[in-house]
Amino acid sequence: MPEVSTQSFRDRTEAGQLLAEGLGNYRDRNDVVVLALPRGGVPIAHEVAKALHVPYDVYVVRKLGVPGHEELAMGAIAPGGVRLINRDVVDSMGIPPAVIDSVAINEQVELDRREQLYRGSRRALNLTNTTVILVDDGLATGSTMRAAVMAVRQHQPARVIVAAPVGAAATCTELAREADEVVCLRTPDPFVAVGLWYRDFTPTSDRDVQMLLESRPS
Repeated sequence: MPEVSTQSFRDRTEAGQLLAEGLGNYRDRNDVVVLALPRGGVPIAHEVAKALHVPYDVYVVRKLGVPGHEELAMGAIAPGGVRLINRDVVDSMGIPPAVIDSVAINEQVELDRREQLYRGSRRALNLTNTTVILVDDGLATGSTMRAAVMAVRQHQPARVIVAAPVGAAATCTELAREADEVVCLRTPDPFVAVGLWYRDFTPTSDRDVQMLLESRPS
């Protein structure tokens, strides 16, 4: 396995602070909201929103992992019935529709669980006519982020910005065709995996997410 790069981030907190610097044009604007893809995107978004002085919330999206190779995304689902399929993966591995449907059903259950756990009875932020900054801790295949962009577009925002500390160059290029802007601080080659670009990539727990959301300014 390749060693962690000297261009790596100490942890998600540092990565979020540095990402906020790259999003400085959106500071102190009342038409900007930040949405975090949980779980790993929440500590990043927390720092971004704090530095920009804008509200943030979670936006739950679930990867559809290939059975037996769950880290490989064959697609993703997002709120509003959005389902994105990675045709290259599905076709090359000969994955039948019934398998995709089965995985999607299971992931929808987890999506609903997280929505309830993280938000409860709290209303989601209004996205209409806003500039939405979608944040994750890294962009590998980009399946979940693409699904998030598609889902957020249903709310008719003014602009959709994709932001992450690190991402595969090809993924960032592809996302630039779907989002209005992509801000990615590092596009290493070879990319390999998101976790390699953090010296501390400790998993973010449900409780971590809840604590960060509870600490937001009211």
